[in-house]
Amino acid sequence: MRKLIAGLKISLDGKVEGPEGYADWVPAWSEDYGLTQQVDAVVLGGGMYPGYEQYWTALKAQPDQPHPLTGKTPAQGEIEWSDFAAQTPHYVLSTSLRSAAWPQTRFLRKPDEIAELKEQPGKDIYLMGGARVTASLIDAGLVDELRLIVYPLIAGDTKALFGTAQRRHALELRDVRQLPDGLVKVVYALT
Repeated sequence: MRKLIAGLKISLDGKVEGPEGYADWVPAWSEDYGLTQQVDAVVLGGGMYPGYEQYWTALKAQPDQPHPLTGKTPAQGEIEWSDFAAQTPHYVLSTSLRSAAWPQTRFLRKPDEIAELKEQPGKDIYLMGGARVTASLIDAGLVDELRLIVYPLIAGDTKALFGTAQRRHALELRDVRQLPDGLVKVVYALT
């Protein structure tokens, strides 16, 4: 069976966004979890998908120009992810979204459809978020692994990654690595 692997960039206090509605402490949205070779599908929540589609469509269209949303020139890792993402099926868990500009996008209406996706042949599946869908899929027992990059800051009173989790979940530490600039990469299996 395919694994559903959540990869998220969080603050030390477990927050996934700042007051502006995104993780303003993350300098680039490169795939820094080591997943690209391991996955062949991406799952996102309906709250995150519209901004995701807008961000990566703009980056793919003009990879050598400052991004219209951030004003920053894309990092090489972001350009690599935009190429991968453009070819990779994306599944959006949403009861309200009905259309997407990306031709590789499909909509799933309930967590049971994620379970069915995991049973199909293929590589593992990358769960990108957001926080609500990640917590709900953990509660549903569908997430197999968490890969977190922890930034050395306290974000304060903002959206917590596990703020909507309904119950306690045991984790098994699989790997810890110190990264440059005080970042820490942590890998947990859900037990």
